[in-house]
Amino acid sequence: MPIAVHCNIPDSRGSNAYRADPSMAALLSVYLDAETRALVEPELDRMGALVGDELERLALSADKNPPVLSIRARNGAAEERITKHPDYVSLESYAFGEFGLAAMSHRGGVFGAPDKLPPLVKYALVYLFVQAEFGLCCPLSMTDSLTRTLVKFGDPDLVARYFDQLTSQDMDALFQGAMFMTEQAAGSDVGAIDTIARFEDGEWRLWGDKWFCSNPDAALAMVLARPEGGSAGTRGLSLFLLPRHLPDGSRNAYDILRLKDKLGTRSMASGEISINGAVAYLVGEPGQGFKQMTDMINMSRLANGVRSAGLMRRSVNEALFIARNRTAFGSRLADLPLMQRQLSKMLVTAEQGRSMVFQAARVLERADAGDAKMAKVLRIMTPLIKFRTCRDARKVAGDAMEVRGGCGYIEEWSDARVLRDAHLGSIWEGTSNIVALDVGRAVRREGALEALGEYMRDLSAEAAQTEAGTAALAGFDRAAAYLREVAEDKAREAETRGAASAVYNAASAVAMCWEADQLRRQGRNDAEDRATLAAAVLSHKLAARDPFARRAAGEETLQGALDRAFLDGAGPMPQAAE
Repeated sequence: MPIAVHCNIPDSRGSNAYRADPSMAALLSVYLDAETRALVEPELDRMGALVGDELERLALSADKNPPVLSIRARNGAAEERITKHPDYVSLESYAFGEFGLAAMSHRGGVFGAPDKLPPLVKYALVYLFVQAEFGLCCPLSMTDSLTRTLVKFGDPDLVARYFDQLTSQDMDALFQGAMFMTEQAAGSDVGAIDTIARFEDGEWRLWGDKWFCSNPDAALAMVLARPEGGSAGTRGLSLFLLPRHLPDGSRNAYDILRLKDKLGTRSMASGEISINGAVAYLVGEPGQGFKQMTDMINMSRLANGVRSAGLMRRSVNEALFIARNRTAFGSRLADLPLMQRQLSKMLVTAEQGRSMVFQAARVLERADAGDAKMAKVLRIMTPLIKFRTCRDARKVAGDAMEVRGGCGYIEEWSDARVLRDAHLGSIWEGTSNIVALDVGRAVRREGALEALGEYMRDLSAEAAQTEAGTAALAGFDRAAAYLREVAEDKAREAETRGAASAVYNAASAVAMCWEADQLRRQGRNDAEDRATLAAAVLSHKLAARDPFARRAAGEETLQGALDRAFLDGAGPMPQAAE
């Protein structure tokens, strides 16, 4: 006779990631106009359902079955190809095909929209998608950002040749994109690139090795190379579009030497490339390659921030679900004081990330429409988000694994995969130190901090004045003054990360206060939740604290507000599958 086993391990499989997170719908009512929201909300709901079940299953399988490189056919003939697992191919079909995530920012037609959709629609859908699958988001953002850079700087004939394929939702016609930049001696130091470009018989040809190339078999890649005789450093670099196949169908002259055995993003291929006289097309002006590639890099950095914010939300959703549905020592985990504090800290950090990437999407739309001030705001918001949100995701993902306990360390669940993937955000497109220093450059050289300050004051002026709103803006002004001092004093370079973190935290508090006011105007009950989160940022991330002192009464009240809003079952939580 079988022995009945009591199971105390809650499983959120079958939940809808969009419905489980009502804060997202609330915020989209603030950031999207009513017509756009009505168009895309069914797609957000569909994505949420897929994330909670089908996409999660596919992602777990793709992670366990990484791509394989073959360089010869069984008869010894040269036949270089990367074989992807069928479940990864299914993920591609959802992202590129059904949802058009690489197309919607460039043309109309996705979801029946007559024109291209605003950035926030894409980022909101990616924010959900990444809660199931992270690895594919690299090829997705590479394709999206390559198309943007090509359209912005490329010759019209070159754009016309490839645009339809880059933005296709037909998987047989689609051209995916990549960016081949990193070399062994030129990682963060882009000016050390030694890939050579020669103009021979009326066409450009490239020679060199690229050390870390994600999506290496992409149909098109953007490549930085130095025209022969060009000056040293970044000023001597030009930007080229490298096709995988030439117009006659033959393979271009570059080889994939091997694939990387990576800690995370195992579902997606990353490899090493040897370029041996490959034909390439000059994009933009010679010698301006680094400036032009920077546009693609910055879009990739922002996409990294969106993905990291999504990973944090996934981690919070799972942790809340477990805490509310598992008992220990006769109590729900969510009722235990230390667990409450851990969950609250995770939640605050995750919601900061979401507010900052949603604000960045709002700023990007205005910058692309020609607003010069918004372009400067985006210039500093992008590295701030890339630096802080990506680092925060590692901590939040680790804490979520701990909430699940021993099962979180088992690869049957996604906690370990999410944690492995979360670490990549702080490395891709610049490590934390490099990106923090880029924040300093934006302050010194481009007046970006002043533009961000004006934007913060505009947000504050649009909102009803509250104690939290006033404190948030004052906190931003102090943080901005500190960052300016650090950025302009080479001797204080070691303080750059702390100063950038302070500005990020203060800016997120201002944004949350603005969101709270917008929700109040809609008469929504969850408006005060955003205000509570803003107050938590001010209290826990910007206020001075004696580590040995008892918490003040106000902090106890704040903790209680967080508990009531988010931990008692009334706030955003995944619902158990029927």
